Amino acid sequence: MKKTILLLACLAVLSQLSVVRLQAIPAFARKYQMTCKTCHAPFPKLKDYGEEFAGNGFVIKDKEAPRYYVDTGDNFLSLLREIPLALRLEGFFTSNNSNSKQLDFTSPYLLKLLSGGEIAKNIAYYFYFFFSERGEVAGIEDAFLMFNNLFGSDLDFYIGQFQVSDPLFKRELRLTFEDYQIYRTKVGDSRINLTYDRGVMFTYGLPSGTDFTVEILNGTGIGEANPLRNFDSDKYKNFVIRLSQDLGENLRLGGFGYLGKEAKNAVGNSLWFLGADATVSASPMEVNLQYIERRDGNPNFLAAELLPPESVKTRGGFAEVIYLPQGDDSRWYLTGLLNWVDSEIETLDYSSATFHLGRLLRRNIRAGAEFTWVFDSPYGSHGRLALGLTTGF
Repeated sequence: MKKTILLLACLAVLSQLSVVRLQAIPAFARKYQMTCKTCHAPFPKLKDYGEEFAGNGFVIKDKEAPRYYVDTGDNFLSLLREIPLALRLEGFFTSNNSNSKQLDFTSPYLLKLLSGGEIAKNIAYYFYFFFSERGEVAGIEDAFLMFNNLFGSDLDFYIGQFQVSDPLFKRELRLTFEDYQIYRTKVGDSRINLTYDRGVMFTYGLPSGTDFTVEILNGTGIGEANPLRNFDSDKYKNFVIRLSQDLGENLRLGGFGYLGKEAKNAVGNSLWFLGADATVSASPMEVNLQYIERRDGNPNFLAAELLPPESVKTRGGFAEVIYLPQGDDSRWYLTGLLNWVDSEIETLDYSSATFHLGRLLRRNIRAGAEFTWVFDSPYGSHGRLALGLTTGF
């Protein structure tokens, strides 16, 4: 009942906003009156310019957006004239998903409301709300404030909830129905993976093409607050350090480490991740590579006398190839994705190969056909077909 009331309230708010603007192109493109192609190719995949735009607080350097703020006569007040909004809608037709032997109209697969932008000089926000995610009102996932260029340097600060893996590869911007499985993997009863969490993030970039990221996290995901009104269910904070280096125009290498601890019923689990990643860009092709090692000391929160002699080992990664025959101007594209997860907890083992063919019907409407062969999973070996449409407006 609460979710229904919340959904109706959001729809009521939307009904009061400019329908003309909601039917145009997404929020940032509307603000600067530019094509989505400036930042995406194909959408939602970000180009380098799009990454730079997002890292600059959703602002184009040295370019003002006319009438973006209300002139109140108070120079110390930054008041948006209109709240920037966009919608993303995805729907699929699937066959044999999770080895179900079923044909299914998986639509809408998701419907989300997105908003973001500069709310004052060097201060920005971003969030999205899921009206529907696989048939449920999922609520807010990404939601953060960003303080850009702190102390006149390239130091940025984020506070809120975000994906731990965002500095690596952004799951929300992938082109495939198939996910980056290693980022989603939780070991035993552990609450920790590389998807959503609450915390703070610092990023710093050097002219040499070197990027540093530090994250300090609750380590409990983005569930509801407990009866004490705390989101964190234990006393621990987890830490991520990330380093990425551009080597010329076509190669980027990166590595990261995650060190954490969590507790459940006064029993703890210490864990760490180590990972390496790379991107090779040589138009018309891009290759993304990710490898991750994980160790958990007590992921099932067993009593000391029941603990295994060694930590639980989990490893995995993915390899992704994106082919744009005409570069940024391509309307057709091809994507291949290999997933692999290997764990001493055998129910986590997963491996798959995906082939995806897509076409832009409009700059912001994308059709895709995808076939995945799952070699190993809790559902056994099987093939899956997905046909779908993704649009942002």
